[in-house]
Amino acid sequence: MTTILIVDDEENMRQLIDVILTKSGFETIQASNGAEAYFILSQQQVDLVLLDVMMPGEDGFAVCEAMQAMAKVPIIFLTARDANEDKVKGLMIGGDDYIVKPFTADELVARIFAVLRRVGTVSEQPSIQYLHRGILKMDEISRKVYIEQEPVLLTLKEFELLHLFMLKPGIVYTREQLLERIWDIDYAGGARTVDTHIKTLRLKLSKKSKEASEYIQTVWGVGYRFEHTT
Repeated sequence: MTTILIVDDEENMRQLIDVILTKSGFETIQASNGAEAYFILSQQQVDLVLLDVMMPGEDGFAVCEAMQAMAKVPIIFLTARDANEDKVKGLMIGGDDYIVKPFTADELVARIFAVLRRVGTVSEQPSIQYLHRGILKMDEISRKVYIEQEPVLLTLKEFELLHLFMLKPGIVYTREQLLERIWDIDYAGGARTVDTHIKTLRLKLSKKSKEASEYIQTVWGVGYRFEHTT
């Protein structure tokens, strides 16, 4: 799976980008400054970096130059600085693209795919990508779910819930986080909506396999998590 490092000192912006990218099938990692980003790059494989310019301490331009010396990773600047000289500087020091805030989700994802295609990380016509967790298999392109080759028919929201869980097993999501990621930050249905969808999702999985339904675990007083990593 393609992993994208989000480097921005504003937590709300990082979370917004995380929601957009997770829904588009990317794995994400977050860093709030250059030092955290350098550590992540030294520890694991990253396919692309989204980099803010205006950060305390080292700004994005300095971070970009340091990253170029560490690893050959494509970098997209994602910043509110819209002066032409800033765009030129960002591209001249090694940036692969420069996106000015505010941006749309579609534009961001399209720009990311364009850069990844250019550097050869993804093809023009991506092949079918499957997520495997235990006996569950998910086709992310056709949005189908299987348990040991048997299809499981899910609604759109049930699929998106399961997709989020399977992308990041072990992560505990509160009901509020699930509402924000799956339904929209302004959705007025409340936490009971999440509980109802989790219940029906488990029921549909259990009709095919009790084991699969138990992958989605309740963390009492907090929310839910997916507990199978293979």
